Amino acid sequence: MTIAALESLSFGLGRMAEAAAEAGHRLCLLTGDRSVYRHELTTLPADALDVVDVDTDDPEAVRRALAALPSLAGLINTTDTWSLPAAELAAELGLPGPDPEAVRLLRDKRRVREALHERGLSRSTAVVVPPGPEGADAVLRTVGLPAVLKDSAGTSSRGVWIAHDEEALHRALAEAERQPLKGALFAEAFLAGPLYSAETLSWEGTTRLLGVLSRQTSRSAVVREEVAAFPVALPTGERDAIEAWVGRVLEMAGHHGGFAHVEFILTDGGPELVEINRRIGGALVGEVLCRALGRNVYTAMMDEALGRRPRLLDTPLGRQGPAYGFVLVYADRPGVLKGWHGLDELAAFPGAVEWYPVREPGETLAHVADQRGCTGMVLAEAATAELAQHRAWSAAVRVRPVIADTP
Repeated sequence: MTIAALESLSFGLGRMAEAAAEAGHRLCLLTGDRSVYRHELTTLPADALDVVDVDTDDPEAVRRALAALPSLAGLINTTDTWSLPAAELAAELGLPGPDPEAVRLLRDKRRVREALHERGLSRSTAVVVPPGPEGADAVLRTVGLPAVLKDSAGTSSRGVWIAHDEEALHRALAEAERQPLKGALFAEAFLAGPLYSAETLSWEGTTRLLGVLSRQTSRSAVVREEVAAFPVALPTGERDAIEAWVGRVLEMAGHHGGFAHVEFILTDGGPELVEINRRIGGALVGEVLCRALGRNVYTAMMDEALGRRPRLLDTPLGRQGPAYGFVLVYADRPGVLKGWHGLDELAAFPGAVEWYPVREPGETLAHVADQRGCTGMVLAEAATAELAQHRAWSAAVRVRPVIADTP
């Protein structure tokens, strides 16, 4: 029998294939671009999973591809972009899956913020603002400064700007006017404090906190993720409070089953939501979850796809492995990636340092201000997340993408 994945995050296919096989099924990836999964497809055994090339933006083409699969038992998705199409197709085919209406809500960051504010779970509400100069008055009048501007359907840190003063606000609105948005532009209050994400698993309204990931973003007005580490060591009472809070937030948002990657700011008044992604964390988050917890957490994804309570919810959890930190290595300017300097130096650094390429030489990088400019990631381990982050950073600064001008 087959479990199909309608696209996926760039990393995690190997773990997913293992989990599907453990459940007695074969994993089949439906994708419109194999190059997204280049690293995993070139390092996995050729028979680890099946890959079907199909235009995943074409619902009819996807339906035909699914109909051709042998004994389709489940349909999964780990992306934001294809989360709603996957939920709608699962419902249409009578397969287990999330409520499409709940997924539709979670794909609209503005609606989530408004719903949280109405229920007393957010200090700020969301205000729709027009891109361009005319939006400044609405932001100043309703939200004030500092403020955050967001694309309501944005992904991968795209379409997010922080405006600390009026000059920055006008620059952000001008950039938003030039950039194609996937949804509507809105403003919300800036939250002061460090950024984290709660990595959770839910089933029928019960939510378990698997751990907290630290996150560091760029200092520029355009938000770009730079560094992450897991698991953050928190006092027991604070961890319990975060678990209770994230459970209330997900319940309000209608997320009753599966993984969630919930970004939040730990303010002086407690956790405040940044956004909810109804999936396992991206980049190397899934991998570090598996390593630190000492088990393949993707088995929970297969359990959910087959309509059964994930065993991971009832498994005693604790640190089984080291903590991990990883750093995203960005190109410093647009152009053609020729390779990297410094990869041969990584073995000299402590922490069993590993390199995960995201791009390959010859690719053109048109954008470097967001995660599209990431060329690869450096992963390191240590006894604590703090030490792992330091090790990963010290190694990553030696890796320098070589960029040539675009012909």
